[in-house]
Amino acid sequence: MPVVCSCCAQARAMLKRPKTGHSLCRECFFWAFEEEVHETIVSASLFTRGETVAIGASGGKDSTVLAHVLKVLNDRHHYGLKLLLLSVDEGITGYRDDSLETVRRNQRQYELPLKIVSYEELYGWTMDAIVKQVGLKNNCTFCGVFRRQALDRGAMMLKVDKICTGHNADDIAETVLMNVLRGDIARLRRCTAICTSGEGEGAVPRCKPLKYAYEKEIVLYAYFKRLDYFSTECIYSPNAYRGHARAFLKDLEAVRPSAIMDVIHSGENLSVREGVRMPVQGTCNRCGYISSQALCKSCMLLEGLNRGLPRLGIGKHHRLHGKILAQQPLTLDEERKLKAVDF
Repeated sequence: MPVVCSCCAQARAMLKRPKTGHSLCRECFFWAFEEEVHETIVSASLFTRGETVAIGASGGKDSTVLAHVLKVLNDRHHYGLKLLLLSVDEGITGYRDDSLETVRRNQRQYELPLKIVSYEELYGWTMDAIVKQVGLKNNCTFCGVFRRQALDRGAMMLKVDKICTGHNADDIAETVLMNVLRGDIARLRRCTAICTSGEGEGAVPRCKPLKYAYEKEIVLYAYFKRLDYFSTECIYSPNAYRGHARAFLKDLEAVRPSAIMDVIHSGENLSVREGVRMPVQGTCNRCGYISSQALCKSCMLLEGLNRGLPRLGIGKHHRLHGKILAQQPLTLDEERKLKAVDF
C-alpha cells in the first residue's frame, strides 16, 4: 500500500527525510527544505535588506542548491538582496574547467551576474603547476588557503557586503572532528559560526545558510528539482585529510543519524578555560589579509613555491618571517632542512 505524505496527508510520499524520518511528497519536501533554510537565515539575521551578496559557486550540488534556494527565498520572502555568482578557477584540467561550464549554465538559468577569478591571475600559479612541484600529499593545503583568499579578493572586486558558501551540516561536522583530531582549539572555537565577521583589509563576512542542511537532503533536493550540477570529485582530493573525518562521520551517522547535529552542537557549545593562550588575529605585513602571524598562510605558501621550497608554508617556520619580509636569503642549512621533506 502506498505511503501517504505525513505533511499534506494527500499526495503519495516520494521520499523519507534523512534528517527527520518523515515521509513526504516532493512538494512538501521542497517547501520544508526551503523554509528550514529561511528559518536559519532569519534566526541568525544573516542578511540586511539592500545588501549585495556573492554566492560562492563551484558548480557542485551544494553551491547549485544554495544559489537556487536563495533566489527562491529572496523572491518569496522579499529579502531585497542583490545576488550574484562568484567562482574560483583553481586551474585543474579536466575538473574545474568542466565544472565552470556548469556554473555558466547556472548563470543563464538563474539570470545572475557571474565573476570568475583564477589562481593564475591572482598568484601566478595553477593547481596543476603546484601539484607538479609539491606532489599529492599536501596539495589540498595550498588549494584551501588560496581559495579562501581568492573568494575575498573576488568579493572586493565586486564590492559585495557578504559571501555565502554552500557548507552544509556534514561539512561543518567534519571540520569539528578534524580540529579535534588536530588539537586546533582556535579553529575549533570558530568553525561552527554561521557567519564570520570580516576582519582586516579585504576580509568579507562569510555566511553559511545551509549550515543545518544534511548533505543527503541537498542531494535529494537537487535530484527531484532536476538542478544542473557537476558531481565529479576533484582529481587531487582522494588523499585529503578531510576524507578520513568524512568516512568516520558516515560510520557514526549509520549507527546514529543525529550524530551530525550532535557533533555540530558540541562544537557550538565548546568553552575554553581561562588562561588558555589563543592566537591574536592581526593582518599580514605583506598583503594586509587577516593573519595571526607577520605573514599570512597564503603569502608563506606562495613564497615557498616561488623559492622552490614548498615546505616553507607547510611547517611552522615563523622564525623565518622576518627574513622573508626583509627579502633576505635563507642560509644553506635552512634551505637544506626545508628541502629534506617527503612530499
